[in-house]
Amino acid sequence: MVVLGIMSGTSLDGVDLALVNLKESKSKLEFTFLKTKTVAYSKNWHKCLKCAHELEAKALNILSEDYGNLLATTIKSFLETCSEQPDLIASHGHTIYHNPSESYTLQIGNGPYINAITGVKTICNFRVQDIALGGQGAPLVPIGDALLFSKYDYCLNLGGFSNISMKENDLRIAYDICPVNIVLNHYVNSLNLEYDNNGEIASTGTIETNLLEELNELPFYNDVKPKSLGYEFIVETIFPIINKYNLKTKDILRTFVEHIAMQIAKKIESNSSKTMLIAGGGAYNGFLIERLQSYTKTQLIIPNDEIINYKEALVFALLGYLKNEEKNNCLKSVTGASKNHSSGIIYNA
Repeated sequence: MVVLGIMSGTSLDGVDLALVNLKESKSKLEFTFLKTKTVAYSKNWHKCLKCAHELEAKALNILSEDYGNLLATTIKSFLETCSEQPDLIASHGHTIYHNPSESYTLQIGNGPYINAITGVKTICNFRVQDIALGGQGAPLVPIGDALLFSKYDYCLNLGGFSNISMKENDLRIAYDICPVNIVLNHYVNSLNLEYDNNGEIASTGTIETNLLEELNELPFYNDVKPKSLGYEFIVETIFPIINKYNLKTKDILRTFVEHIAMQIAKKIESNSSKTMLIAGGGAYNGFLIERLQSYTKTQLIIPNDEIINYKEALVFALLGYLKNEEKNNCLKSVTGASKNHSSGIIYNA
């Protein structure tokens, strides 16, 4: 089946589109990227999405409709350049709220718009059912790690947040570890830069040990699994802690990079026979990878650019495929839901 996977992450880089061919034979799934593209957000859309959590209900509903139209027209333009057309579109949408402890999550991006404008069956809203079943609604990517990347001992994503998945006692487990690019990019934006290229600015900074210690002692890091993070955690907890130290940007970046490396290293076995696949934009942050490697003997594997940039879009294509086949795409061992289940809402007017 040819499936178009759509992903928009909390780092607000843009809309990732991955047209993939998924082939299943003898219970084994294989994938081929047919075409990929990232469509950057305009400055206005970047601002709108970044501030959307502050909106009142009516304004948020209007934004969701507008964003659904943006996704639909972006997808239609992309498909006009493709030699193959999808049997199915699977869209993550864009997360505005995610607070499973209070039983709610919200991803905007109107599925019916995408279906109506493209004429292709569309599956979206993958997280709500899991929360209704008592789960975290996240992370959802580990089903892809289990089915497509099982040869690695660990799969790590370095996006807006870091999350990890692994096999433990014959079960796939996964959870969010800590914020990454959503914090690093926020502070480097003050230098009129989108991101810290290769971690070069962070590498020139100095660690503020008191800040590092305070970050490492946050209760979230001692919470039992499963667990997941949302933007609320950044606004309410991380930014206030960092800002009270009144540091230079380079020192904030340097300290937070060390925090990220330390938190990730705590979650993996330090063993040279183990391998960890790293995807997401943070895989290009050479300084962060260097600091992480300094804490562990585990082999850090940086894959090709398509997997780094489009692994999440690929996995949402897989989630859509599994939903369409009425197969489980959410694992209770990962999210804490009451049962494995097939999540997502299908629109096929």
